[in-house]
Amino acid sequence: MAHIQIYTKAFCPYCSRALRLLADKGVEVEEFDITMGGPKRKEMLDRADGRSTVPQIFIDGRHVGGSDDLAALEREGKLDALLAA
Repeated sequence: MAHIQIYTKAFCPYCSRALRLLADKGVEVEEFDITMGGPKRKEMLDRADGRSTVPQIFIDGRHVGGSDDLAALEREGKLDALLAA
């Protein structure tokens, strides 16, 4: 099973949508709440090439983008292969 990391903020509907999709897939997720900023926010900015919106999602260290990007992978039938890696 792939290692999934997601940076989120409280009350973010896009974060909730991404987390729900991943939960529906039955995968474990390492979540970093950056609501209050801090070092994890800087880490996210560095890893996501400056993208500051949330969520930012990484599968096995590969940046896959945000909620819309994750949903697109699912629609295209590519998400399951990434999660199974």
